[in-house]
This record gives sequence, C-alpha cells and structure tokens, in this order.
Amino acid sequence: MPTIREGATYSLDPSMSEAEALAYWMGSDKEVFVAVDSGEIVGTYYMRPNQGGGGSHVCNCGYMTSAAAVGRGIASKMCEHSFDHARQQGYRAIQFNFVVSTNEGAIRLWQRKGFEVVGRLPQAFQHPTLGFVDALVMFQTL
Repeated sequence: MPTIREGATYSLDPSMSEAEALAYWMGSDKEVFVAVDSGEIVGTYYMRPNQGGGGSHVCNCGYMTSAAAVGRGIASKMCEHSFDHARQQGYRAIQFNFVVSTNEGAIRLWQRKGFEVVGRLPQAFQHPTLGFVDALVMFQTL
C-alpha cells in the first residue's frame, strides 16, 4: 500500500482501501508472485495477457518492492523470474503500458534488462509533487 499511497509511480487512486488495492493486484485476470527474504515479503509482481485474442502472446506485468528492499536487487530478480515464467507460459514479449517517466530507477532497470521505450505519452500522469509528467510504453521481446 505505501507505493499506491505515495501516488508517484502507479496510476491507481492513492486513497483506495487496502481491500480495493488487493482486489486490483490479485484480480482473477492475473498471476501474482511474491519475493520473500528471511520470511518477509519484500516484493510482488503480477503477470497477465496485455490484450486478448491476437495480442494475447504479449504479457503485461506490474512490480512493487517494499521500501526496505529498494536497492537490494529484488526488482531485478523479479524481472528475471517474470521472463522465465512468461516464456514457460508461451508469451513472446512483455509490454509495460504506463511507466511514469520520473520513475528513473525502474526505467534504468528495465532498460538494463533489454526493454526499449517504444512510446511516450505526453503529460499522461499527474505526479503528486511534479505535476503532469510523461508516461512511457516499454517493450521486450522474449
């Protein structure tokens, strides 16, 4: 919930209840994974088809790490796991539909993992302190 409450990286309502956040993250359209370190959940990600029908061979993922886990390689490990799992599920690519341009750490990580910026949505996200900023569409062939 802290990532959602912060309102700086996800286009989710920061005032949503914990039940609403869990319903979104763990919706029936998603597979959900958690990263655990020393018995503590330090991160989570979901995977789902990005589109139906002819676009269902491309998946979409969302990742969150706990504040205590930032800088420990958790997101990198979850990304690597998502690549392996996506391949096992028959996906041919991963697309991130809405990466907030000010989320520079995530963008650097995704680019190191081979994602390319394939689109820019001008001023598509209202950042809580910076105002309107761009969002990126990122793509990685598996």
